[in-house]
Amino acid sequence: MPRRVVILHGAHGGPDTNWFPWLGAELESGGVEVVRPRFPTPLGQSLSTWTEAYHLALRPLPPAATVLVGHSLGAAFALRLVEQARDPFAGLFLAAGFVGALGLPDYDTMNQSFFASPFDWPTIRARQGLSVRCWAGDDDPYVPLARSQEIATHLNAPLDIVRGGGHLNGETGFTTFPAMRDAILSAMPSGL
Repeated sequence: MPRRVVILHGAHGGPDTNWFPWLGAELESGGVEVVRPRFPTPLGQSLSTWTEAYHLALRPLPPAATVLVGHSLGAAFALRLVEQARDPFAGLFLAAGFVGALGLPDYDTMNQSFFASPFDWPTIRARQGLSVRCWAGDDDPYVPLARSQEIATHLNAPLDIVRGGGHLNGETGFTTFPAMRDAILSAMPSGL
């Protein structure tokens, strides 16, 4: 079965920001198909519009062993996708993830639909795939470390803490992410 990684950006983000282009190129050079959908943000941002954009990007593609990679709000969106899926994903890799309001009015209002209902953690754990890993900066200015730890705890997954990593984005010089690449490649089923 083909191998696919879907990279999910966050609020005010895009598929060509941060370490996403670098990760895509690294994985593609190893024979992995990479999809980086663009989600409406900040205008038109909601769980329903992001779900629609995700399905528009993935629906025409053949089945594949799929790993979800989510950054910031993209991590919460990945959790919603896993929760709604019929079949398990091959893996779930989250960076600077959080669920719920952060006390940042500009973001909390537009992120609200992603958190309107509680997460079904038992269902998510059952469908998250065999490989699950989380990363967080120890000095993230937006997402307190405890919020990323909360997700890792719910997923029974390790949380790798990146010293001086900030929000693990381009703003803090995070334009490559070798630890993420290596974790994904080691978790993917071999062969195409």
